[in-house]
Amino acid sequence: MQINDILFKIKTALSLDNKSIIEAYALVNYEMSEEHLVNILKKHQDKGYEEATYEELGLFLDGLVILKRGPSDKVPTEDDVVELSNNLILKKIRVAMELKEAELVILFALAEVTLTKRQIGSLFRKEGTKNFKACSDELLMAFLDGLDEFYYDGEEV
Repeated sequence: MQINDILFKIKTALSLDNKSIIEAYALVNYEMSEEHLVNILKKHQDKGYEEATYEELGLFLDGLVILKRGPSDKVPTEDDVVELSNNLILKKIRVAMELKEAELVILFALAEVTLTKRQIGSLFRKEGTKNFKACSDELLMAFLDGLDEFYYDGEEV
């Protein structure tokens, strides 16, 4: 899945402006230039388009959590570095937006995906455990579409 598409869908769903996104990056000590941000939010066929990296997406999600919830008391260590997966993207957005299971059921339903609380819970289990379920690209996109529908305020940013 395209990292740029994920960033764009989150920006749109949460009605974030470029200033807020740059602020989220700054909260995790990453310098994101306005020009680079504009270029990674462009469509693939547009002039000036640049590929975003998994690191940029992960840092943005970490910054989004801090932006929405405030800084954590937990001090990150090098051991905390984890490969970014669809499940982790889902989890970071859930944490940032303080979404409960019932709200997640609604979000998926808005994207015409029917999941039970148990099925949703399995997406947030630790990988390798008995009840873990990997989040597919289609399921992540459905979640982001549902998020967009859920938070849409009728205004374009």
